[in-house]
Amino acid sequence: MDFVDKPRKDTERKIHREPIPLTASYVIFIGFFAAYLLVTREFNLQTAALFAGGVLLLIIGTIDDWYKTKGKDFPALPKLVVQVSAAVIVYASGIAFTGFYNPFTGDYVWLPVWLQFILTILWIFGVTTVINFTDGMDGLAGGITAISAVTLFIVALTKGQPNSAIMAIILVGVSIAYLRYNKPPAKIFMGDAGATFLGFILAVIALDGAFKQATVLSLFIPILALGVPIFDNLFVVIKRFLQGKSIYQADASQAHYRLLRAGLNHKQAVMVLYLVSTCLCLSSIILLLIAEI
Repeated sequence: MDFVDKPRKDTERKIHREPIPLTASYVIFIGFFAAYLLVTREFNLQTAALFAGGVLLLIIGTIDDWYKTKGKDFPALPKLVVQVSAAVIVYASGIAFTGFYNPFTGDYVWLPVWLQFILTILWIFGVTTVINFTDGMDGLAGGITAISAVTLFIVALTKGQPNSAIMAIILVGVSIAYLRYNKPPAKIFMGDAGATFLGFILAVIALDGAFKQATVLSLFIPILALGVPIFDNLFVVIKRFLQGKSIYQADASQAHYRLLRAGLNHKQAVMVLYLVSTCLCLSSIILLLIAEI
């Protein structure tokens, strides 16, 4: 079908030398939901919303990836609309950031509905986007996703949230299975369709777990767990904004490209970011223990 990511000599972002299939997203999607339904044996409103949002991202991501196979760039606006729509579907199902516990009184502070909506949409859209932006090197996005999902799994277990724990550990499984074929040198890519789906699921796991009934201190747990893609891409977005560029205009300003320019090889750059991600995730677990005291 020639549905492959072709090397392009006009950009330093394309560091592979051979055409690579862009079809791993479908197996990731099927693997996640097949395992989730097999374990939970239920298909409720929230599962339907997760599935519908995932399908939307898979469709728009596939169109985006198809453009890549032709050496073209897909417009940013349709992607923005679909990603926000997927987030709205999740919010409508009841998965949302509703508030936090006041550390001084112990009372739960309910946020206004309009603020719940905005924060929930921003979180889902933001995490979906930063994981997609991180997918620029063999093994990177899949590995970062697996490390973050392990952390969210531990958080969910500690907080007694079985559904979030199940989603997190299944996400670890599909990410590691994908890494078997995506580790350097990659045999397959997941493209935008797969990367946005992984980010979407990570965001929902955090909302359904770490953010649920959180204290002010524990609000930082999921942010640290996803620290590498969040902090790196915040830097990238701010830099593009200050330079007058579109935040969706692809360039080589992410940390992995900067590490390559600093003299590290591909595997070394990936391992450095794995290490940083692991340290931030351990910090989030320490913060969890402090918050639980």
